[in-house]
This record gives sequence, structure tokens and C-alpha cells, in this order.
Amino acid sequence: MKALARPRGPIAAVDVGTTKTCCFIAHAEGVQLQIVGIGHQASHGMRAGTILDMETVTTSITNAVDAAEKMTGERIRDVFVNVSGGQPTSRIVQVEMAVAGREIDEGDMRRLHDHGRGMVEPGDRHLLHSIPTSYVVDGNRGIRDPRGMYGEKLGVQVHTITTSASVVRNLVLCVNKAQLEIEGLVASPFAAGLACLVEDEMDLGVTVVDMGGGTTSLAVFFDGKAVFTDVVPIGGAHVTNDIARGLSTPTVHAERMKTLYGGAIGSPADERETIVVPQVGEDDDSQGNQIPKSFLVDIIRPRMEETFEMVRARLEASGLDKVAGRRVVLTGGASQLPGVRELAGQVLDKQVRLGRPIRISGLAEATGGPAFSVCAGLLHYALTQRAEEPVPTRAAKSARRGYVGRLGTWLRDNF
Repeated sequence: MKALARPRGPIAAVDVGTTKTCCFIAHAEGVQLQIVGIGHQASHGMRAGTILDMETVTTSITNAVDAAEKMTGERIRDVFVNVSGGQPTSRIVQVEMAVAGREIDEGDMRRLHDHGRGMVEPGDRHLLHSIPTSYVVDGNRGIRDPRGMYGEKLGVQVHTITTSASVVRNLVLCVNKAQLEIEGLVASPFAAGLACLVEDEMDLGVTVVDMGGGTTSLAVFFDGKAVFTDVVPIGGAHVTNDIARGLSTPTVHAERMKTLYGGAIGSPADERETIVVPQVGEDDDSQGNQIPKSFLVDIIRPRMEETFEMVRARLEASGLDKVAGRRVVLTGGASQLPGVRELAGQVLDKQVRLGRPIRISGLAEATGGPAFSVCAGLLHYALTQRAEEPVPTRAAKSARRGYVGRLGTWLRDNF
């Protein structure tokens, strides 16, 4: 992927999730990112990527950013933020225009992409990404960069990702209330892929599955580009709720049991190992029921199977299952549950590995795992992925900054 001029000063990313909000602050060192500040905390006020309580979400963002700023001693204003809700839609748009046999230049590329973005009907949707997947010059396909070539017609396949405009407005409002400006919005599975995938996987075909607290999102990469994204409305929090209901235990204890004893695939030893389950309404936790560990696995496995079956169905419906190849990379907090990798391989019938952030240094072990892939991917996007479209002119930059800037100013003035 072609890197553009690196941003000056600190780069900040905020992952606003259903169960946690985290902030990474980094400095660019060559082609590497050095993390200098980390802040994260439990998140409330969201469900399946949709904001339910704006004040609570704003507080989570503020606290996470404050913690990262105290670690670095630097104040940040501009942040890159993920979008995981709003029923994101992935679509391939074909665009073509005449270039009259002359050399293709930057202006042609810009007009071509502007035309492609114009073909996306906005309505109540917000355009998150327009990613060129391949170019065509006079019928010759598979061209990665046509600048400098001569031809009569120039075409491009653009992968567009749109989401609910109201979800974006609410997210922008929360970020602005935290005294921050949004530098860029990035689809969660796209960010996760940028953080976890190696170049060969992106080129040959791979599916990254980000298993979050409220949603499980997926992205297909091929020939170095993201060509498909989707979201399944099931996450780790649903597993926790299943345990709480199935065992009549408070949610906090259900989460603890899932983390300490949970698994997606059982073993013969599970019948012999017992777990004490505190009951709802009981003051003395020691008076809880005792159950075999196998009961817990029997609750977790069906929900995980359902999740991967939905992922498989979305891939098959997209028509890109073959393009994605036989490689799957699992990431996100819910992917760390024992047996999830093996179960995913069985249901998806693919080779599966666990992904964690790469190309980034300075991450403590606790914040360098799969649960922080999206936040790390936001930083990587800030450093390299603006190459997804030609560098905008000064007027285009002003127009784009004007959208977020005007919206942010209006929100601060009126709320």
C-alpha cells in the first residue's frame, strides 16, 4: 500500500465500542508507529455499535482520551474514530470516462473518483469509504495505478462502504462534546484488517473477522484492497447474557466465568471440573450452585456456532467467498475465548489464525492483543490508507473539513 506524507505531531485513535472505549496516541517513526499513550475503560451506553446514551458514551471517550494524554503529557484535538453500527453496506461501483488518448494524470484520477462517489445515492446514508480496487484502461483490467499511461477510456472499480447517517451524526456529536474533532471515520472491520493482516494475506485473499462486544464484523481483502465488509449483530456481550440467563447469575459474574472458565469446544475433563455459580439476589456468593464446566461450554458453543454460521452466510451471499480464499484471521476481544479458533475452522471450513496488531511498537502486552486491533488499525489508516483515493485538492480538503468542521461547530454551539 502506498503511504502518503506522514502526519506531523501525535496521531490519535479512539475505538468507541460496546463494551470498551480505548484511545491510542502515537508518533510516526519511519514506516512504524510508536505508541506513546494508552487509555481505556469499560464502555456503556451502546448496543451493537449504536449509541443509546450519549452522555455515557461522551464520558467514556473523555476518560479514555484523558488517560492517554496524561501518559504522554500532550494534548490532542484531532482523532480517528471507528464506526461499527448503522447497518454498513458494501457495494462495488463501476465508473468509466473518456480521456481522449492523452496521458492520464492526477486530475483524471480525481475526476474519476469524484464521479464514483457521486454515483452513491446519499439519502439517509453516509459514505465512509470509496476504495479503488482496480483500474481499466481501454479494456485492459487489473491495473493498480494508471497515472502516466495513455488511453482513450479510463475506468475503475470502487468499493464503497456506507452507513446510517444518523449513527454518524450521533457519534460525531459525542466526540465533539468530548472537545475533539474527527479527522477520519473508519469502518471497524477495515481498521481491524489493516492492523492484523500481512501483505501476502491481503494480496492472495483473506477474511478478517473482528469479534467485538456488541457486533462481529468481517472484511474481505484481495489484491491488497478491502473488497467487501459486513456486520453480524452478535458479539461477546451476547455470550455473557446467555450465561447470565442460563445460570441465573448476575452479568458481572457471567463475564468472569466466561473469561476464567469459558470455552467454545468441550473436553472430557469438563465433566469433572466444577464451578461455583453465584445466584441472582443472593448476598453470599459462596452459597451459589455448583455446576460442571461442561454446562458453561454447552451455553457458549451454540452462540459461537450461530455467529460463524452467519459469517459464512454473509460471505456466500456476497459472491466473494472464493475470492477470499481459504484464509481467515480472527481478532477482537471475543476471539480470545479458548476453542474459538478451532470452532471457526470447523464451521467456516477454512484455515484460521488469531490476529493481533502488527507494525506497531510500544504496546504493552495487555494492550497489544486482539481486543485492541481496531484501535491500532485506526492509527495505521491515518499513516497509510489515505491512499485509498487520490490526494484531494486544497478545495476538496476544505470541503471535506468543512463538513465535519461545520457540523462540529453547530453541535457545540447548540448543545
